[in-house]
Amino acid sequence: MPQFSDDLFLGPAQGYQGTGSYANTSTFTGSIATTVLTVTEMLSGDPITVGMYVDSANISAGTYITAFGGTGAGGVGTYTVNTSQSASSATVTGAGNALAGNPAPMSLGVGPLGRIYVFDVVPQTLNAANIAASQTPTGTSVTLTAGTAVKSVARSNGATVLQLDCPRALSVTLVVGGTARAYTISGFDYYGQAMSEVITSVAAATTNGKKAFYQISGVTGAGGSVTAITIGTTQLIGLPVRVTDAGYIGTAGWDNTLARNAGTLAVAATAAATTATGDVRGTYSPSSAPDGIKRLVLGILLPGIAVGPNATRVGAFGVTQA
Repeated sequence: MPQFSDDLFLGPAQGYQGTGSYANTSTFTGSIATTVLTVTEMLSGDPITVGMYVDSANISAGTYITAFGGTGAGGVGTYTVNTSQSASSATVTGAGNALAGNPAPMSLGVGPLGRIYVFDVVPQTLNAANIAASQTPTGTSVTLTAGTAVKSVARSNGATVLQLDCPRALSVTLVVGGTARAYTISGFDYYGQAMSEVITSVAAATTNGKKAFYQISGVTGAGGSVTAITIGTTQLIGLPVRVTDAGYIGTAGWDNTLARNAGTLAVAATAAATTATGDVRGTYSPSSAPDGIKRLVLGILLPGIAVGPNATRVGAFGVTQA
């Protein structure tokens, strides 16, 4: 009998996949002036991440990092925190986001897998103002409000974030007036990993981001004047596993149609992630706008680096978020 499949005739391949995780902790020397945390020395532990709570005798309770600053990217440098205060230089303890390890027997992760991942989602209608309603920001902070298809949820560490219907990219719209301004979006991906993206707005236009967020923890802006701004969702849907080539999309179904959908795939960014790079797993934009009714079904072919005994975290979930 022909051997059509090693899974069928030579024994089952590993049919599960998860990601081990461990607590993210860091000790460093730092001070705070208004909403700027300045780290002058890393003492021990993991790199500093967005979403990490910071604690010392002279820091206000509940203070956490909302974004990388001008020079901070995990070590010495500056970061933005959620609460304005004055705290002199001291030893600071940071704790928060769990870090993902290599795939492991299922306890947390993308779920049972074979050699193909069936990604099945019904994305809600895109909305240009369901993250932040029209406003003129006071200072650098943008006020977030849960709009259509967005809900406010509390993370395990007690922080309140806005959660989307599915991982998707965001847009920044300057409604009227104003000049170009860089907005830093901070939040988490579908697997709880902290991430951020800088989207530079264009006067009287909408600018789409490239990274697929699942939860939003904060938005800050720098430079340029603003008369009115909104922040919302786009139709760029985040993929659940890393896709580095269009050939790995075996099938692409949309709106109950058998013919392959002529959507747009953005493959995973494989270089070290920054606030300017693309999504670490890739995104897919269907050929027409989501409306909460049309179903997207992608059959994603999984290479050995993504599933099975030789799988790695990078092969399955992409490079570490930034």
